[in-house]
Amino acid sequence: SYEISLDTTTAITAGINEIIETLFIALALVVLVVFIFIQDWRATLIPVFAIPVSLVGAFILFPLLGFTINTLSLLGLVLAIGIVVDDAIVVVEAVQVKIQEGLNPKQATNAAMKEVTAPVIATTLVLIAVFIPVAAMGGITGMLYQQFAITIAVSVFFSSVNALTLSPALCSLLLRPQKPMKGPLGAFFRGFNRLFDRSSDGYMKVTTGFAG
Repeated sequence: SYEISLDTTTAITAGINEIIETLFIALALVVLVVFIFIQDWRATLIPVFAIPVSLVGAFILFPLLGFTINTLSLLGLVLAIGIVVDDAIVVVEAVQVKIQEGLNPKQATNAAMKEVTAPVIATTLVLIAVFIPVAAMGGITGMLYQQFAITIAVSVFFSSVNALTLSPALCSLLLRPQKPMKGPLGAFFRGFNRLFDRSSDGYMKVTTGFAG
């Protein structure tokens, strides 16, 4: 017979379960925030599709890099959820602006991608340049942060690939000229837009004053 005096797997399993729960909460919050700011369910779908594709892309490279699914890599995925939607949102907003100018979805997508392709690539390179050096740190600290940093860097890379390929294709298929919403949701969005415009104007005045 034997008796287990200390089972460390219990704490690790509990921690991973909590991180997975946090993963779904972060996903729900990102979807909510994107919908509030974009205010179009069709446009919201495009960043939502970008999240799982980027995360699955990170999982694909795990075996090649010798990584495993553990607490650090899952924490990296939690942080990556909020990062990987940025490029898709930029593409969606750029296409929406072109559609409001009178172009059809396909023309709007082509015109928008000519403007945002370079910025998407630039921001991706900047983010990767921030996280890759963390993975190169030596000692125990470097070993702890290696999977965390690489997970985010790989997710950001796949996010930019999505923004240059999948997101434009979805924009040309899904987006339509935006119509004002009615009812309680429309009233909420009108109030939110007024408050956001005032905040933006106030911020611009303050920054202009400092610049002057």
